[in-house]
Amino acid sequence: MKSKRLEFTGSLGYKLSAILDLPDEEQPAVLAIFAHCFTCNKNYKIFNSINQVLTQHKIGVLRFDFTGLGASQGRFGETNFSSNVGDIMAAAEFLELNYEAPDILIGHSLGGAAAIHAAQKLPSCKAVITIATPASLAAIRSLLANKKTELEQNGTADINISGRKFTIQKQFLDDLQSIDMEQAIRNLKKPLLICHSPRDEVVDIHSAYQLFSLARNNKSFLSLDRADHLLSNPEDGNYVGKMIVVWSSKYIYQHS
Repeated sequence: MKSKRLEFTGSLGYKLSAILDLPDEEQPAVLAIFAHCFTCNKNYKIFNSINQVLTQHKIGVLRFDFTGLGASQGRFGETNFSSNVGDIMAAAEFLELNYEAPDILIGHSLGGAAAIHAAQKLPSCKAVITIATPASLAAIRSLLANKKTELEQNGTADINISGRKFTIQKQFLDDLQSIDMEQAIRNLKKPLLICHSPRDEVVDIHSAYQLFSLARNNKSFLSLDRADHLLSNPEDGNYVGKMIVVWSSKYIYQHS
């Protein structure tokens, strides 16, 4: 796998840091976008282990830092779920203008939820893969519930996630309350592969069952056995990568 560092303009007008992972010796047959989890970044182990496999099978993958995270510009407090969806849309537009439009959207955790929303707006997208993705945004709303008064009084509040402090604005919570995740899943008219571990310690396996139940078109479920939420064991990422290749070939290569 060879990697190319890029940047493009995100939904809020800031420059976003990206890496395009490509096959070593040949041009990719298709392109994918891989969206990271809430408050994560494009350099987590999950990207390397999965993308190594995808690029070996001629799937190029763009991974990027959402606005205000990692090496991307902007402030996290200015962002929300809708801006994350917008950043995926901006990434797709960048690929279409400079390479080819993406055929596949992949999302980890909340990135999977954003991918589901973005896929409906991208005609080029032929398949969606979610990994450890929640079926609703209730968990994040719950995380912010005890900050509601502070947000209403001051307009901002600090939250602690995995030992890191983030400042959010009231609009973040307002945006979450406007998102209908269930309806987005029902309206997804794209093949969907749901990857989830029964041992996920962050997003319960029942989210995967709910996603599968709500989805209406060409849905598949892949159990990740002993994997943790972040797929920190490279073997788990390799397995997911191989299954994505096999599954997506039914929907992608026949069109390429």
